[in-house]
Amino acid sequence: MSDRLSALDASFLYAEEQGVPQHVGTVMVFEGPVDYPRLQRHLAGRIAFVPRYRKRVREVPGRLANPVWADDPRFELGFHVRRLALPRPGSTDQLRELVARIHPRELDRSRPLWELYVVEGLEDDRFAVITKAHQALVDGIDGLDLAQVVLDTSPDVSDAPPDAWRPSPDPTALDLVSGAVLEAAQRPAEAVHTVRRRVGDVQQAAGRVAGSLGRLAVARRAPDSPLDVELSRQRLFAVASHTLADFQAVARRHGGASTDRAPAVRPSVNDVVLAVLAGALRTWLQARGVGVSATTRVRALVPVSVRADDPDDGAVDVGGPARPGTSFRTSVDGQLVDLPVGEPNPVMRLFQVAYQMSPHREGGRAVSARDLAELAGFAPPTLHSLGVRVAGGLSRRWFNLLVTNVPGPQQPVYCAGARLAETYPVIPLSQGHALAVGVTSYDGRVFVGFTADRDALPDVADLPVYLAEALAELGQADR
Repeated sequence: MSDRLSALDASFLYAEEQGVPQHVGTVMVFEGPVDYPRLQRHLAGRIAFVPRYRKRVREVPGRLANPVWADDPRFELGFHVRRLALPRPGSTDQLRELVARIHPRELDRSRPLWELYVVEGLEDDRFAVITKAHQALVDGIDGLDLAQVVLDTSPDVSDAPPDAWRPSPDPTALDLVSGAVLEAAQRPAEAVHTVRRRVGDVQQAAGRVAGSLGRLAVARRAPDSPLDVELSRQRLFAVASHTLADFQAVARRHGGASTDRAPAVRPSVNDVVLAVLAGALRTWLQARGVGVSATTRVRALVPVSVRADDPDDGAVDVGGPARPGTSFRTSVDGQLVDLPVGEPNPVMRLFQVAYQMSPHREGGRAVSARDLAELAGFAPPTLHSLGVRVAGGLSRRWFNLLVTNVPGPQQPVYCAGARLAETYPVIPLSQGHALAVGVTSYDGRVFVGFTADRDALPDVADLPVYLAEALAELGQADR
């Protein structure tokens, strides 16, 4: 069995046995009514670019080796693509509640590990697409997020030719065992290494994080936070949307031409996003009656893209195999950032964040936002998923929440002729963390998705309000 899951991929499957789903999602809102037959044809053609979307996971009896990917002999597009409709008025709040109910449901392990929901009936004559793809499926090498493959830069894209795919024979239990034994006999060192890799993956990820942290000490566990709880099985989802120009204006305002008062570190748009999030969390804590002192911190794990010098160092071609275009070898590192929620001055919050992020920018391997935005296809969903994989390899004690921030194209993209108007990441929660935040910039706007545990954060809908207030406060603050 050559298509065997890595130890890290298998660990995401085993983590679900604790009741914590490990799939990443995207909510995409499109203009105009849906042409459902055309959308089905479009999806059927694009899935052929990513064969893993027609493979299921087969466990090796006795877990003698990691599971394998095998063609699903029962693959049926209609099982994975599902059609729903919102009742009138089809508001954003109704869509958010639908996402909150769909997202925590575990994917059927006997089928390929993805689902796509086409949601009709949105107000203003729009429809939505909600995707779910398992972390084990989207590794950036053989598996991209479906949203990256189905979106195009033009509304006028011809349907793909008929697909002549036929499933390979389904392996029997004897095939799975004999394949594992044969691999162990041919590569005994690898067989022993398989047992150790689950620990090794964590150590390797920790090493990459430590290398990117610079001035921040990682031996210290994350501070206590209301975000650190045992999770329920229920979720809430909240969204926010702002113009990208507002964030860019703040970055320019506080990092412009050199003056006597110019800061040593010049903030980026990503720094502004994190500082605004810190301001929103500060207000949220105060609204809950939590004591906030000058030293109060919330530690965020912030995945960052870096150019891969070593092709074997977890590098992936995020341009993707589906279509030609701009691509490069990259890997995703983790950066731990102490969000200064105790700092009352919004400008000081910004520069404290920028100071912590500066080692990444100054290390020479950082991938620019422009390069990421120009990747082939709509890469943010895949990059969000790769960022979540970084969190999966770290101890929960090191951070309080995950924040993924990925720049996307600044021109419209389309799916089966329909223009994408809004896109919100749905980042899964990891055990012990009640909040995860995903940020995507696209076509002049910044879209934020907040995934929260329903029991721990019933007030998550307040965070978008606090985010808007924090952005306005920072935008009006004197330098």
